[in-house]
Amino acid sequence: MKSFIWIMSIAAGFLMTAAVNAAGPELPASATGRVDFEAQIKPILQARCLSCHGRGKLKGGLSIETRETLLRGGETGPAMAVGKSAESLLIQLAAGIEPDRKMPAKGEPLSSEQIGLIRGWIDQGAKWPEGFTFGFRKAPIAPRTPTIPVSPAGLDLENPIDRFLAEYSEKNKVAIEWRQVDSRTFARRASLDLIGLLPTPEQIDAFEKDPRPDKTEQLVRKLLSEREAYADHWLSFWNDALRNAYKGTGFIDGGRKTITKWLYQALYDNMPYDRFVRELIDPPPGAEGFTKGIVWRGVVNASQAPPVQAAQNVTQVFMGTNLKCASCHDSFVNHWKLTDAYALASVFSEKPLELHRCEKPTGQTSAVAFIYPELGKIDAAAPRKERMKQLSEILVKPENGRFSRTIVNRLWAHMMGRGIVEPLDDLDQVPWEQDLLDWLASDLVAHGHDLKHTLELIATSRAYRLASVGVPDPSDRGPYVFKGPFTKRMMAEQYGDALSALTGIWPEPNGDMLKVDGRGQGGQISAIRQGVGHEKESVFRAALAFDDPLLVALGRSSREQVVTRRDGVATTLQALELTNGITLDNKLRSGAERWVARSGIDPESLVRQLWLIAFGRIPADAERAAALELSGRPATVEGVQDLLWSMTMLPEFQLIP
Repeated sequence: MKSFIWIMSIAAGFLMTAAVNAAGPELPASATGRVDFEAQIKPILQARCLSCHGRGKLKGGLSIETRETLLRGGETGPAMAVGKSAESLLIQLAAGIEPDRKMPAKGEPLSSEQIGLIRGWIDQGAKWPEGFTFGFRKAPIAPRTPTIPVSPAGLDLENPIDRFLAEYSEKNKVAIEWRQVDSRTFARRASLDLIGLLPTPEQIDAFEKDPRPDKTEQLVRKLLSEREAYADHWLSFWNDALRNAYKGTGFIDGGRKTITKWLYQALYDNMPYDRFVRELIDPPPGAEGFTKGIVWRGVVNASQAPPVQAAQNVTQVFMGTNLKCASCHDSFVNHWKLTDAYALASVFSEKPLELHRCEKPTGQTSAVAFIYPELGKIDAAAPRKERMKQLSEILVKPENGRFSRTIVNRLWAHMMGRGIVEPLDDLDQVPWEQDLLDWLASDLVAHGHDLKHTLELIATSRAYRLASVGVPDPSDRGPYVFKGPFTKRMMAEQYGDALSALTGIWPEPNGDMLKVDGRGQGGQISAIRQGVGHEKESVFRAALAFDDPLLVALGRSSREQVVTRRDGVATTLQALELTNGITLDNKLRSGAERWVARSGIDPESLVRQLWLIAFGRIPADAERAAALELSGRPATVEGVQDLLWSMTMLPEFQLIP
């Protein structure tokens, strides 16, 4: 009998074990504390689920992009039962209750802690931030004009920018120190940002001594009124963005066309931005080069055809969106489809375009449309010229809020060192201050698309006059918080002009700069002289010069691709060129010879003048002693050359604080 009971107990144990094994593992306990979606759930779903269940991939029919799609589930039914995590398919699969259907299917399973957090989140109502999506965000297109906040108590803020930032500061618990930089720093910052030139010692001295309470506003307006200096400076910005080169790839056989004369005149006249863009897309004589693109020699794929180039460039520059991936296949980096890219490219094509997916013809003829068809239709049957005109009118419509947001975001980044939306070419990302972006955009439209108005508004704000917060930290992955402008590096042309100001040696126009060659290259100086209607009497600046090793090393674009922001990180090539480059060496030697040749200049006076030109201040005692030792008594060409090199290597010279 005892043997029978013992055998039965053993059998029961086997049966219980089998039953447990058949039931699978137990569910980890639900988290009891408050579960935060942003901090605890979002990282898990993003890292472990999104690759199979979002952004175009719907394994098993399940999408986790929104709360609604997650609740709806996939082919086997709802993924969640809100308030009942133990009954939720999502939890059962993550816990391995069904070994053949575990999630994630690849890689390490979720930890018990992670499953517990998701259980707690479901049990607590599966709260989801309003408007959040794991999919590609598609920012609203309509314009919006937020009400300007009142100035907070204790702060007398007149500029709307400052009022929005004060509200931002309070709302986000961000401390903004409203202390302003000194006059010398501001004059240097504003002059380099607005016209690309170092202020002269006389200009700094006059600004420091100016007793007027509105001297900042007066200086900014004066800088923006210098039409020639403004056009010279902003020519580099737009040459990069519009791929306008003076010579180089594509000019042979008429495969490319410069727009220098038209572009310089537009900047010189401060052409309203909406007209500026209309003329680039529906071009008058002289502006055709932007939409013409580059006719590449040799074999190119369908995504590099000139009409597709035009679509890519128009959307990147004027709408802050990337169609390059969607020009080959449905994009993996945003929400645009192949059909969207080809529909816009078809506006610029002389004949109907056949869609090519990953270089393979599909046999499907593209439609003709703007990427936001709700803004207006383009007549597919109309001639190419008429289609381009229709597109130009649709693009600049007041209803297209994205158009104005894109350019004010670029201007803010130019002045402050970082955009309100980053990256600059992806305006679907969340801005750090939506109201400020929307108001700046609507204000631009309200003031006739006057870009100088927006620049003046930014430059006269107390926010622009805040002390620099240093340079951006590329390793910082946290959310951006505005506390002031970033320190910027001089771009290549600014550095070249600063060198010219310090040495007194400005570029000399050569034959190719004055005359168009047989390939249609060069002639930029003559084009500009004809355009502005008079002989340029001032110096020729680096923006008008051909590429040289120094400009290229410092980041000047080849202008074969659209570049809307140059890389501000120093490179090994730059270090080599600045320390051993022949171009810089020759310039500094010529400058040293010029300074030494000036009769009656003593070493003390020489050092003082150089410091005032380069840094806008007199040297400290230690700097003065070191400079005199370098330059020599009396000054020698070799000594002054070494001194000039030392000065131009200093961060104080190269940076815009």
